Amino acid sequence: MLQSKEQVVWAMETIDAVKQEIGRVIVGQNEVVEQLLWAVIAGGHVLLEGIPGLGKTMLVRTIADTLDLDFSRIQFTPDLMPADITGTNLVEFGAKGETAYRFQRGPIFGNIVLADEINRATPKTQSALLEAMQEKTVTAGGETHELPKPFFVLATQNPLEQEGTYPLPEAQLDRFMLKLDVTYPSREELKLIVQRTTAASWESANRVLAAAELMKLQAFAKEVLVSDEILDLAVKLLMMTHPGEADAPDLVKQVVRYGGGPRGIQSIIAASKVRALSSGRLHVSWQDIRMIAVPALRHRIVLGYEGQAMGIRTDAIIGTILDTLELQR
Repeated sequence: MLQSKEQVVWAMETIDAVKQEIGRVIVGQNEVVEQLLWAVIAGGHVLLEGIPGLGKTMLVRTIADTLDLDFSRIQFTPDLMPADITGTNLVEFGAKGETAYRFQRGPIFGNIVLADEINRATPKTQSALLEAMQEKTVTAGGETHELPKPFFVLATQNPLEQEGTYPLPEAQLDRFMLKLDVTYPSREELKLIVQRTTAASWESANRVLAAAELMKLQAFAKEVLVSDEILDLAVKLLMMTHPGEADAPDLVKQVVRYGGGPRGIQSIIAASKVRALSSGRLHVSWQDIRMIAVPALRHRIVLGYEGQAMGIRTDAIIGTILDTLELQR
């Protein structure tokens, strides 16, 4: 329990040390790294979206190295089958010809599972992740197998390619705590990337946090307090994403078909607690909510036909809602 100032300082310094170590390998993307750590410490899954070559896979691998977690990578392709992810029952023959079944674990049995290019697999295969992401278990042959703890799915997808891809359904998108946009590097960052990747030696991340310490940090984050006032604002924020809400901005009523569900506010509060703890605070502030709102809700708002035709981004809609709430405070 968070019973002393020393524990809060340890949590804050530990999170900062992890960020610094990741920065030794990953150039730029400071905001993505910070938000990804918020989700990991909050115990949530993350969807990383960006064009190829921006270091999404390297970022996930580096986080696994920094946290000393078992890393597993699944390359999603159209011919990938559910059993290729979860595992399958194998028939084994004994010395006297007797048979027995043995469950052969799939790559989903890891601490950090990279679902690379998740939108390239068929919906049947994508759905194999649903039980693992929600229940932290895998069911095969009528038996349920527990996944290792901690367990995270960090998925990547390319927003540009349309052929040979299968967009994730809303039910699966909702399982991701945050959706992060991996942006193109600046000129200076691009120069540094080239210098690092073409040098004779390659930087690698050192272990900063063991799995047991990470779970301790997760327990600390859950004890961060949320006042009724802040919780009411967060609830109002979520409700204003629904076009049928009386307080919703005109833009929402015009272009949104469906707003965020309960997992949206759960994600906001859970990640906000980690952000507060990383800042050395034991209470969630409105600024925490503002910083988490966009990555927590951008994939949970479904645009109507008019919104899609106008090319409106959900980020802009969330920004409008936040500005409206700011004026009402």
